[in-house]
Parts: sequence; structure tokens; C-alpha cells
Amino acid sequence: MNFFPKFIFSHFSRHFATLSKLPNNFTKIPSKYRPQAIRDAQQALTDYLHCTRYIPFVYAEHIAKNSFFSLSSLISGINFSTTSFNRNVLRFLRYHPINEYEFFFESIGIDYEEVGGLLPSKKFFFSEDETVLEAACALSGFGFPWNKLGKLYKEEILIFKASSKELKARLFKIKECGFSNIPVIGICLAFPYVLRGGGVNELGGEIVALLNDLKRVFLDFDLGNHVEDNVDAWYEICRKIRVFYDLGCEKGKIGELIGRNKNLFLRYPEEVLVSKIEYFSRFLVPKEDIGMLILRNPEILDSDLETPMISVMGMLKHFGLSVEKRDSIAKEYPYVLGRNKMTNLPNVMRALNLHEWLFDRIKNGNHRLLANYTLNDDEDLDKGFRDSFEKIQFSRTPVHTMEKLMFLHRVGFGENSLTMKVLAHVHGTGSELQERFDGLLGLGFEFSKLCRIVHMTPKVLNQRPETVERKVNFLCHEMGVSLDYLDIFPAFLCFNLEKRIKPRYRFHKWLTENGLCTRNYSIASIVATGEKSFIARLGRIHPDALNEWFENFSSKESDNSSQD
Repeated sequence: MNFFPKFIFSHFSRHFATLSKLPNNFTKIPSKYRPQAIRDAQQALTDYLHCTRYIPFVYAEHIAKNSFFSLSSLISGINFSTTSFNRNVLRFLRYHPINEYEFFFESIGIDYEEVGGLLPSKKFFFSEDETVLEAACALSGFGFPWNKLGKLYKEEILIFKASSKELKARLFKIKECGFSNIPVIGICLAFPYVLRGGGVNELGGEIVALLNDLKRVFLDFDLGNHVEDNVDAWYEICRKIRVFYDLGCEKGKIGELIGRNKNLFLRYPEEVLVSKIEYFSRFLVPKEDIGMLILRNPEILDSDLETPMISVMGMLKHFGLSVEKRDSIAKEYPYVLGRNKMTNLPNVMRALNLHEWLFDRIKNGNHRLLANYTLNDDEDLDKGFRDSFEKIQFSRTPVHTMEKLMFLHRVGFGENSLTMKVLAHVHGTGSELQERFDGLLGLGFEFSKLCRIVHMTPKVLNQRPETVERKVNFLCHEMGVSLDYLDIFPAFLCFNLEKRIKPRYRFHKWLTENGLCTRNYSIASIVATGEKSFIARLGRIHPDALNEWFENFSSKESDNSSQD
């Protein structure tokens, strides 16, 4: 392993795990010679860019050493030799100039698969437009890691249209706030727009507000002295701070709050912070409120909000919901009751239409109730659920059935016998059911109402999302009825659109328009009435109705084809 340079090893360990991404000819090079092939090609490309294309050596080397896939594609067409491969690559480059932008974009850290979409049209060489390279060189000269410049390019492309003079002026302006080079780099990588500027010697108002917050945090509250003196450490801490601005917290207003809770940024990994934000986001509350909740109560990050079991009624009581309201909920939402996991609590509350109420309780000083909630061993056990659960373990497809059950728990159904009845009627994998459920939400269904529909008519989830969408569009646009009607008649979504819903509705519309039917039949009566009863009704409405139905409207459907 000693002969294997660290750079080469890191690339090979990362890239050769998926050889399918590499050019076929390159993979034909024996594996023991691939490190040498890469080294020789990097040296040849560095010499070419420096000596032939007149790119300063240090930047030519950066490009060559950080463009693995582009380089692999280049050398895939060159015969490998253990003694003369470097010369072979140089000879090839003399007669086959490369697209310098392709190698450059990959070298600054942009994913190779994205590079093609960034290449300038009708430009091949830096000499045709040196702005991008000059900007990169200016940033690298300040101390920015070359292979991290892609973060700046992807988020703020205007940075690379500025002159080196403008960039240096903006960097100096940030330094004037009291930061040295490494903190400035960390700040810029986390907040690329600070380099966008407003002019050579100007910073925009939003940028000034951000920098005032960061001065307060790093200098006044001394957070900077707790950060290791390297770019990665500063980038990491600034990225955590950015999370709160991305949630909508106002720049220039939260510096003191961040400073007073600096341990939040020193103690907790970004993954913990993001996971808690994602958890509270499922309550569908303003993102800024989530940010302020965590900033003001960082200890909430210690709470296990994933694995504990909860009693739905026990949790409502724990957070102070009155007896009267709990009794009302028990009658209205029995399928949500019983036990569930803490990780599903946001959707449980959405199913009860109490998500905003609970989050307000958490936000307004009751966040510790999440951490100190405990479930008694025998609390809220449902015997019907337990008996059915045991049968699943000995069924023919226990894993498949458990995936479906986990889906129902995720969307708010509790451990109760009603949930097991729903489980028996839904078909598909857990992921397919989730996709169908999400599709219905995307059509405008309220979460709580959709759960009730699934409880009343589980077969709604047995259809492809596009099938349900066509039915909803017909209901709302042609029939002129809102989604609220499905609270009354959810089974509408289970009938065949082409063979049942459309012909029957359009026929009744024809009868009404022609004065043959004065009675106003409900949609449920039109659609759900059995075939024999429907035909008998037409005979009673008008003698000619049956002929018109069979000749111009009926799809000749049988009862077996009337539902999806």
C-alpha cells in the first residue's frame, strides 16, 4: 500500500467500485497498472496544460489531479505501456486537443455526470474566455480548496463572471469584519452569495446583515475560538448555521440567539440537526417556527423521537388535551387510536387534525413533554390487534404484510382492530401504497380526510395514481363537485371511470337536459346503483330511456367490470 499515493487510492476506492461508469477501454488496463496509468496521465496532462496551454503550473496540476473521469475517458483511447505511457499521452494531446472546460469543471468538484450540461457552447479552450479560470485562480490563491470551488459555481455562477480584482475586493471586505482567510473561506463556501457582491467595493444589504450575525456569533460570543483552524471545520460550522437561514430565520436578527446557544453548533452533527428539522417539518408548520424552536431549546436535539412507543390517547392527555375533546376524538377517529411509534407522531396528529395544536404546545414551552413521556407496559393494548398481529407472523407472506402494516402506521393508523381490517383490503407493497397515498395528497386531499377515506374504503389505495387522478379530474371538472363530496361517498373512486361513471353521469345529464327526468339523483345513486336496479329505474323514468341508454351511452359493462 505504500507505493499507492493517497490521492490515487482515494479515487480508486471511490470510483472503481462502479466500473460501469468508466470507459470500456480503460477497464481493460490490468488493475495492478491502473494507478500507474493515472499517475502518468496526470503528469502528462499537467505538462500539456502548463507548457502548451500556458496555464500556471499549480493550477494545471489542480486540474489534472482532480479530473478523474475526464482523464480516464481521455486515456481509454491510448495504448497502455508500462514504460512509455506518459510519452504516449503527451503525443496524443499534441494532435487531439481536449475540451479544457470539461476537465476544469470536474476538477473543481462538480459531478462528472453534470459537467456536460455546464460546458459553454462553441468554446473549447480557456484562451477563448479566461474569466472562469481567472476567477478560480483568484479564489485558489486566497486559499480556497480547488476541488471545492464547484460548490460556489453551482450555487452562484456570477462569482465566476467577476474579475479577479472584484473577487479580491469582496474577499477583503469580508476580512474587514474581523475574520482571517480560513474563516472567510468557510463562510463563503457555506454562503456563496456573499461573494456575489453589489460592486467592486460594495456588499449588498442581505450580505451585511448576515455578516453582522456571524461577527456576533464568532467574535462577540467567541465561537470562532472553538473551531479548528482549517477550512473543513469552518465550512462545517457555517453550514450548520446556514440551516437556520434556509428555514427562513431573518438575517441580522438571530446572531445573539445563535451565540448564546453556540454549543448547539459545536456538539451536534449536522445530520442530527437535519433529522430533527425533518421530523418537525412533518407537522406542516412554518419552517421558521421549527428553526426558532431548536435555537431556543437546543436540548430537544437529545430527544429520541424515533424509537419509543406511544399511546395516542396517552400522548394527548400528556400534552393537556381536555377529557371532552379526547372523548370526541375517540368517536371520530377510532382507527388512529391505540399504540404507535414516536417517529409517526406528526402524521398521527395530522390524521387527527391536531398537528398545529401539538406543535404550538411544543413550541410554547412544552417541548420537554416529548422527552419525558413514558408508556406503561399494559397501556392501550388492543387484543384484537395483537391476535391479528400474531397471525401475520405465521402467514404465507409475513414480510410483505408487515410492510403494508408499517405503511398504515406511518400515515397515522394505530395498533387497533380497525387498522387490521383496512390491512386486509389494501393490495400492493408498502412503497406502492405510500406512492398512491402521496399521489392522493398531491391531488388536494386533506391528510385527515384522506385517512378517513382509507378507513371507510380501503380499496381506494389499490389503484394506480394516474387512474385516481382521472376520476378526480372528472368529478371536479365535468361533474362540478369538490373533493369534499368524497367525504360522503368515498367509494366513488373505486368505480370504473369509462365503464360506469362517465356513461351513467352523462346519460342522466342528457335525461335532465331533455326534460325526461325531473328528479335530482345524487352522484352516489347514479354511480353505485346495481346494474339491474339501474335498468329498472330507467324504465320507470321514461319509455324511451332504455333504448337511448343501450344505443348511445351504455358501455355494455357487467357488474364485474364496474369497479377498478
